[in-house]
Amino acid sequence: MTGAVLAIDAGNTRVKWGVHDGGKWNPCGALPTAEAARVREQWKAIESGVSAIASNVAGENVERALRGACEARGWRLAMIASLPEQLGVTNGYRDPRQLGPDRWAGLIASHRAHRGHKLGVNAGTALTVDALTADGRFAGGLIVPGPALMRRSLDGGTAGLRLTHGQFDALPASTPDAITTGAIQACAGAIERMRAAMADAGFAPEHVILSGGAAAEIAPHLPGGAILEDNLVLDGLLAIAHAS
Repeated sequence: MTGAVLAIDAGNTRVKWGVHDGGKWNPCGALPTAEAARVREQWKAIESGVSAIASNVAGENVERALRGACEARGWRLAMIASLPEQLGVTNGYRDPRQLGPDRWAGLIASHRAHRGHKLGVNAGTALTVDALTADGRFAGGLIVPGPALMRRSLDGGTAGLRLTHGQFDALPASTPDAITTGAIQACAGAIERMRAAMADAGFAPEHVILSGGAAAEIAPHLPGGAILEDNLVLDGLLAIAHAS
């Protein structure tokens, strides 16, 4: 693709997009995935003549909404899928197609942006923790509920734990604080366990690259710190678009 690129990350909770003009992302926006049909009106301000590329893990109805909105503007839309190898990244899944396209785009962006062994973490509805070696080999990853989904599971799956807002506290002294802290610590623990697994396998990560809506919530509680990347999936989509 050449010219301006509209990159779209359709996730479980949000559809996020941005237009890259060759130098920067502008404009960027998002709406709830349940309101994906509204993207057509949201995109009215985007200039004509862009090329569109999307990652979609939200199902067929969302894909139809995206395609319909692009067709209404005369834009060509490319939907990505995970491949065995692309742009220097090798897919380590036994069935490469099982890897979510958003994770694949994030791995490609991480590989291009940062040297060395690394952990790519996307903290959204689900928390994905993916191991990537310096030479671009995706060595495997974890999927666990993100902090908000953990809290909602306690609200809906227990008789006495209602969903209330708490604060992080290393030694929680109230139920709301215990729920909030527990969700964050569980996510941080999954990241740290994968960091340890990489070290045991001989490729300890030099960086943790953290993106997604819950990234800022988790980052302060990672012992080794993290690099926050707001547009990691969009950056991967842009790289794929420019290579196609």
